[in-house]
Amino acid sequence: MRFTYSKQNILKGALIYSAGDTIAALLLEEFKLYRLLGMILIGATIYAFEIPNYFAWIERKTKSLNGIKKTFTKTSLAIIYFNPLWIWRHLVFIKLFSGNFKQIDLNLLQIASLSFLVNIPISFIANYVIQNKIYLRWRFLASAIFSALMAIYYALSETIFK
Repeated sequence: MRFTYSKQNILKGALIYSAGDTIAALLLEEFKLYRLLGMILIGATIYAFEIPNYFAWIERKTKSLNGIKKTFTKTSLAIIYFNPLWIWRHLVFIKLFSGNFKQIDLNLLQIASLSFLVNIPISFIANYVIQNKIYLRWRFLASAIFSALMAIYYALSETIFK
């Protein structure tokens, strides 16, 4: 198995994920330089590595499928990846980089779960398009843009679902 971790994805991850989170932080009046730097780091490392490689794995796993089965499987696998634990982890990163260590608790997992459930219809449509209409080469960029928008939602979800 061959993993990819390119300069292009590092740059995209750093810029796009931090931009989405910065918008959310500004909307919530919670902007902090350490949070911005932390999200740049996470976008350039963890997200830039794991997401393109997961999408490539989806492509390999569904190669033998056809028609609606392939479409549904690819979409479902993408949704399964961005699950409540992924959202929770993202919220934990926000808390860590904001210096709000005491706010990391099981309540964040409940917020992540509600956020995931409410978002399923939008996530299904977006992941359908990303996985089935966009070439693999461009999926990380498309997903990063969608995730940046979702980062705004995830950050706001803590306020919405408290």
